[in-house]
Amino acid sequence: MTNLLKTFYRSFISLLVLFAFNSASWASTLDDAIRTVPLNATKTVTLTPEQVKRGKRLFINTCSVCHTGGITKTNPNVGLDTEALALATPARNTIESLVDYMKNPTTYDGLESIAEIHPSIRSADIFPKMRTLTEDDLYTIAGHILIQPKIVAEKWGGGKIYY
Repeated sequence: MTNLLKTFYRSFISLLVLFAFNSASWASTLDDAIRTVPLNATKTVTLTPEQVKRGKRLFINTCSVCHTGGITKTNPNVGLDTEALALATPARNTIESLVDYMKNPTTYDGLESIAEIHPSIRSADIFPKMRTLTEDDLYTIAGHILIQPKIVAEKWGGGKIYY
């Protein structure tokens, strides 16, 4: 029995190491076209593989409780897909606009603040995960949101069909 447990433990550790290696190399396999996203209405920026990895990790740790796969669990009518972000007021389809949203979230029509119910830097006293996020962290999270439609296509923000 002890040998069986040791074998299982070694196999488990090996799988963890293999997964960590594959996750780390995943971002470096994305070409520049995939890693290039709008910075603002007139400029684009190409994220580094390190920013892509960091953005994914931060998104999973901070945002995925409500936004698994780019959906919005609290309002399934509004996702993080390209179309929904572009149709928001103001549009939230650039890094700068998403960073602004993460600092001061508003309703989809932009008329009211929702900082009390949506995690943001402004409401970090209510949402502790937001307390330690830096400007660079917000930038990489926004980058992650914008590259996902290029990687997983319609699955990002696709709702109940996929998740």
